Amino acid sequence: MTSRVVPAVLIVLLVVIHAQLWIGRGSLPNVTALQRKLETQQAANAKAKLANDQLASEVEDLKAGLGTVEEKARLELGMVKPNEIFVQVSPQ
Repeated sequence: MTSRVVPAVLIVLLVVIHAQLWIGRGSLPNVTALQRKLETQQAANAKAKLANDQLASEVEDLKAGLGTVEEKARLELGMVKPNEIFVQVSPQ
């Protein structure tokens, strides 16, 4: 009787371990899906880092000189200095 129990237990353990490989938490399909998700997240992180770097560069430019501030005010807010004439040309 004991000579049949040990192999049966070993076979059951082998089946359980093999099942974990294919359908468990660390299964091959699960690992593949997680790798794809990781690559997607890394691409999003790279894009966000680029945007952050551009914003940091713009902040440094704004801190460094008033020329950039004046340029932004002219383009975005329509700033006009005293004794300047503003001429707006509309496209046809």
